Amino acid sequence: MAKVEIYTTPFCGYCARAKALLDSKGVDYDERDVMMDDKARAEMRIRTNRTSVPQIFIDGRHIGGSDELAALDAEGKLDPLLAAG
Repeated sequence: MAKVEIYTTPFCGYCARAKALLDSKGVDYDERDVMMDDKARAEMRIRTNRTSVPQIFIDGRHIGGSDELAALDAEGKLDPLLAAG
């Protein structure tokens, strides 16, 4: 299975939606809460050039946020990415 990383903050509806989709697929993911972790937030900014959460990576490839993850799923492209690892 692919390595999935997700940068999040508590109380973020988009983060919850993205995690629920990954959970529904039985995917383990490395969640990094950037709310109180300045190092993780800086790492996310460097990797994505974005400040919003969630930011999702699959096998090191930046997927984007919750909407992009859902779009990949709707297009039937998410499962192959998750299985590729």
